[in-house]
Amino acid sequence: MAPTAIVSDDELEAIHRASLRVLAETGIDFLHPEALRLLAEAGASVDGERVRFDPEMIAEYMAHIPSEFTLHGRLPERDLRIGDNWVAYSSVASAPNYVNLDGKRLTGDRAGYQDFLRLGQMLNAVHMFGGYPVEPIDIHPSIRHLEAAYDAYTLTDRAFHIYSLSRERNLDGLEMVRIARGIDDETLEREPSLMSVINASSPLRYDTVMLEGILQMSARNQVIVITPFTLAGAMAPITVAGASVQQNAEALAGLTFTQVVRKGAPVMYGGFTSNVDMRSGSPAFGTPEYAKACLIGGQLTRKYGVPYRSSNVSASNAVDAQAGYESVWALWGAIMGGANFVMHGAGWMEGGLHASYEKMVIDADLLNMVSTFLKPLDLSEDALAVDAIAQVGPAGHFFGEEHTQARYADEFLSPMVSDWRNWETWSEAGELDAKKRANQLARELLDNYEKPPIDDAVEAELRAFVDRRIAEGGVETDY
Repeated sequence: MAPTAIVSDDELEAIHRASLRVLAETGIDFLHPEALRLLAEAGASVDGERVRFDPEMIAEYMAHIPSEFTLHGRLPERDLRIGDNWVAYSSVASAPNYVNLDGKRLTGDRAGYQDFLRLGQMLNAVHMFGGYPVEPIDIHPSIRHLEAAYDAYTLTDRAFHIYSLSRERNLDGLEMVRIARGIDDETLEREPSLMSVINASSPLRYDTVMLEGILQMSARNQVIVITPFTLAGAMAPITVAGASVQQNAEALAGLTFTQVVRKGAPVMYGGFTSNVDMRSGSPAFGTPEYAKACLIGGQLTRKYGVPYRSSNVSASNAVDAQAGYESVWALWGAIMGGANFVMHGAGWMEGGLHASYEKMVIDADLLNMVSTFLKPLDLSEDALAVDAIAQVGPAGHFFGEEHTQARYADEFLSPMVSDWRNWETWSEAGELDAKKRANQLARELLDNYEKPPIDDAVEAELRAFVDRRIAEGGVETDY
């Protein structure tokens, strides 16, 4: 399915050139001495913490970004192609709260986090975990990254994400994915196996821990997703065009820096531009403005030949019609924008403030519908069905026709959540709306969860590494 272009080539070039002006004239703050040194050596103009880029430097380093790469899962069958015409989906990530299956809103904890991992493992639309579906806040920050990664690698077989919050956390994450995959350091550097999202502190700033993440991850040939956090009217200009210019300038600066660290390191361009409710200042998601920004971001990434990340988002507080239509808007913008990676693909609620098991199941339905929609249409002689039409003839039906019976299971995806019964049987069954049906399905999936295979020696080595790092005190924190 060809991506949708929302602006002309000339208009896209105008956005690109405006972004280059921002980089050359205003510049970006980089709050890391080593990053400043490397950028100066690479030809950027460095004045204190302010870095300015010539267009030629941007073009030179952007040319080294691979247009496609493989992100390796813990098991080979979970490897993901990122780029070209591929699209991969992740779970919700980084929510501080969640709503459990009894409808209670809770602060993130390890029990909830583990259940989101189990549910995601059971949903075939969840291809990877783009971070902690909900933050396990009951684990101390000094060791949270260790226990959370251990849970992810032992309860699931998907590729995983680490948070670039300190050098030590990055190094621990790199060692744990090496252990989980049962490979050596050289293989890890050949085979990207770990991802980290790097957010610009919009407007026009990359902070110390984010830059440290690029330094550690790109140097080891692991996947970075450069994602400016540009909310129009708050951290970016209020117009979609202006917000897109700023997003693009920040993204180009971050993408370029990954290649300064290591030419050819895998990296994605992340688009997350949306708008805010100007009455309250709260982020708005799944809006027409969000979809427009997704399409512009996709056009820019195709111009640069780099993989594109977008998101499935909603600002709704409840699993209701608003949550559904905002997610459909967001997915339409992401998919028709040509996104190769849809982060927060299943379970995101309340502008990212809580994760929902029920929404994860509903979103998995939507993602499978999207995947089916994207499959090429079969126009073979058999699919055109002239003989079947002749066999049935006027006034017949196709239910029992051999052509139908041989193909219906492959041709039609039956949604898990939708209920197509008539009113009488639906109401007699207890009026199971989408939320109630999703609740039932989430419970069933969790009841039927099976731990994926993991070698006993690998699991023991992971546990030993975590225990050793915990005994050493984990990472330094302020509390």
